[in-house]
Amino acid sequence: MKVWTVANQKGGVGKTTTTVTLGGLLAQRGAKVVLIDTDPHASLSYYFGIDSDELSRSLYDIFIHEGPLDKDAVLDCLCPTKLDSLFILPASMALATLDRKLGNQSGMGLTLKKALGLIEDEFEYALIDCPPVLGVLMVNALAASTRVIIPVQTEFLALKGLERMLGSLNIMQQSLRKEFRYTIVPTMFDKRVKAAIGAYHTLRETHGDTVWQGLIPIDTKFRDASSNHALPSIHAPKARGVVAYTSLLRHLRLLEAAK
Repeated sequence: MKVWTVANQKGGVGKTTTTVTLGGLLAQRGAKVVLIDTDPHASLSYYFGIDSDELSRSLYDIFIHEGPLDKDAVLDCLCPTKLDSLFILPASMALATLDRKLGNQSGMGLTLKKALGLIEDEFEYALIDCPPVLGVLMVNALAASTRVIIPVQTEFLALKGLERMLGSLNIMQQSLRKEFRYTIVPTMFDKRVKAAIGAYHTLRETHGDTVWQGLIPIDTKFRDASSNHALPSIHAPKARGVVAYTSLLRHLRLLEAAK
């Protein structure tokens, strides 16, 4: 199972949109996909109409599970979607307590990796939507990843946030003794704004081949799809944003095939 973690320590850069759109495109192409919401705000869960306050089980239950975790315990936490091949491992507000409750416990950084290992024969892809905070949840998401996707809004403040994210990856590489494969994805690009064009060029000049050469444009169709709890690729398959994510998916799959 390929595990793509969508992460950035800056909020509002398109992490959830990236997770939902790539996951939907993969599922529509026949892959069995699980989307994992590790953000206590549960934006990904709510995207699919899942009310975290009404859940009987969620990702939180995996973290606090007593005794050895088994496959059925993980599968019981999943929620179906309108696509038979797409499932959600939803978040709850209780996740916000994990750093205080469990952050110092040995092995807590590998809980999600172990859980995904139990269901890896059920899914081809897992996409993890991260909170914008380096804590036990992001550490778990990074430790489980086979590739990190870093959406970066094409504006200069977001470039500063990228530097923090890459610094965190470097620290995690040393502590986990794991080399992260990562792809930087320019998002929310507005070709009418000179600052956006300048930020994109700076991104390319500074980070070279780790930056996907395409761009995710600003597209109101994403907001419309979200309001309708619909996958963008189904709600507006010809929208320019969906076309851009389709190109990104093709690029990511080529990277996976080449490694």
